[in-house]
Amino acid sequence: MDTLLFYSKSDDWYELSNVYPQGFEEEGLYWPSVEHYFQAMKFPGEDNAAYREQIRTAPTTGIAKDLGRTTARAIRADWDTVRDSVMRHALRMKFAHPKLRRVLLSTGASQLAENSPSDYYWGIGKTGQGSNRLGQLLMEVREELRAADADAAGERGSAGD
Repeated sequence: MDTLLFYSKSDDWYELSNVYPQGFEEEGLYWPSVEHYFQAMKFPGEDNAAYREQIRTAPTTGIAKDLGRTTARAIRADWDTVRDSVMRHALRMKFAHPKLRRVLLSTGASQLAENSPSDYYWGIGKTGQGSNRLGQLLMEVREELRAADADAAGERGSAGD
């Protein structure tokens, strides 16, 4: 099975990256990228509303990431427990967009791997031995999209029975 690597603008599969500029709307707010959303979700509650808004409206994904990595503000205590579900939700929102849906489905059965040299949790890291959670979640979302397409095709097929 082949592996498709993604990470930077120069990669063929850049659309799979969290920094790819495909936004989505969530609860009445427009999020410019998965990265913006993900970083902001580290800071829940009304007391963090202005800071979340600062992250959401950051002019670049790099700035959003820096704001999310601050040590001047405490992130939610359960972050290590909920971060995968936050990421999965953001990916579902992003890949609901028809163009991005087609891109993700076009990866077929390939393994997907974030080729980040420094991230050993979301990516494969410099050694290629990282957890690759982002790639795994993308493959989960890809399977969900396939299942939804199969269900829709089955409903269309049985409508005339």
